[in-house]
Amino acid sequence: MMTRPTHEDSSLSRRTLMAGGVGLAAAALAPAPGLAAPARKPLRKGFWWGTATAAHQIEGNNTNSDFWLAENVKPTLFQEPSLDACDSYHRYEEDIILAAKLGFNAHRFGIEWARIEPEPGKFSEAELDHYVRVMEACHAHGLAPVVTYSHWTVPRWFAAMGGFEHTDSPALFARFAERATAKLGPLMAAASTFNEANIARVIQIRQEAKAIEPLVRAMLAACAKESGSDRFASVLFADLAKSEANQVRAHELAFDAIKAGPGDFPVGVTISMQDIQGVGEGNKAEEIAQAVYGPWIAQAAKADFVGVQTYTRVRVDAKGIMPPPKGAELTAAGYEFYPEALEATIRYAAKMTGKPIYVTENGIGTDDDSRRIAYIDRALAGVRACIDDGIDVRGYLHWSLLDNYEWVFGYKQRFGLVAVDRTTFKRTPKPSALHLGARAKANRV
Repeated sequence: MMTRPTHEDSSLSRRTLMAGGVGLAAAALAPAPGLAAPARKPLRKGFWWGTATAAHQIEGNNTNSDFWLAENVKPTLFQEPSLDACDSYHRYEEDIILAAKLGFNAHRFGIEWARIEPEPGKFSEAELDHYVRVMEACHAHGLAPVVTYSHWTVPRWFAAMGGFEHTDSPALFARFAERATAKLGPLMAAASTFNEANIARVIQIRQEAKAIEPLVRAMLAACAKESGSDRFASVLFADLAKSEANQVRAHELAFDAIKAGPGDFPVGVTISMQDIQGVGEGNKAEEIAQAVYGPWIAQAAKADFVGVQTYTRVRVDAKGIMPPPKGAELTAAGYEFYPEALEATIRYAAKMTGKPIYVTENGIGTDDDSRRIAYIDRALAGVRACIDDGIDVRGYLHWSLLDNYEWVFGYKQRFGLVAVDRTTFKRTPKPSALHLGARAKANRV
């Protein structure tokens, strides 16, 4: 039998926060001795400080989703199955209380389409009620609920009909968005249709993508066979030529459905953004940018906001994408430790869309929490510089609250501010959680 932690196991005392966090924040924000503080623009009233999560990565036992099946067939690209994940489906209130005690005022999370519509056209009122309770807990503890309608996963039945490669997919996604909004809209503070809508494009340009193509094809074929279908299409492994136009249309229809209410909140789309840096004459930086973003920057320009999700930079010369510089620090995920990328992508998003910016993901996979703290401080310095230059940045949501299931990499990469015991599910805040929480508390408007 698995034991459940009590709230005391994961709670933080006021004394701990004061001693461990506020001093760090004050030191980080104070000017150097003998120097006057630079003129700074105030943060927007209601600026959101918080963390981001995804339903499949933390809830556990998402058995009706395409990814659950892909994790468990043979062969599979996934290093291990998600299983119970962080058991946040049951422990959501514990997580929300913990985030509030850390000092945050916003909480980004996903509603799982595969739970809400486990079979086509059959919606679960019980699952919708579950997400009502999640949002009510957010409000009860002072966190703005920031909702993602689709964070990569889709229902198994949807994938088995071809996913977004199927011509009916835009209407089906919009139907889900309309039904979910009807129940959940009044409780939302903001929403995005898709998480990293351009993710298939990002994967496509990665150098290792071609090497894993045979395994991906074999995995999807196994999923199709298991589903009794002749096809199986997941967002993460989509055929862009067949799926992207449908996914764009799905975003447009869902955007309209969500905006129709009930509820009155901004709706946007989040984009995976890298600081794409051209190196030398004839570099292909612009070509790579077009390949990464495709139609999604234009879609963000028509939405209420753009969610910037940035982790590193990409250097591009005349031959294409370059490896990290020799001797560069790498994260556990294998990319360059480069928190300054966030400032560049915020500026790019603002220039290209003219829309308000929320940083909806930014973080680092590492087992050295001191490097997480350094990453946070350097990234926030870039956010501060953007705000001082008049860019409309309205929030910073760190990835992630918890060490969670990192998709094909399983549980080996740890992005969380809070450690999660894989057996007892006990939550243990790391020093970085106290650090970012203290900065949030010290900079609340």
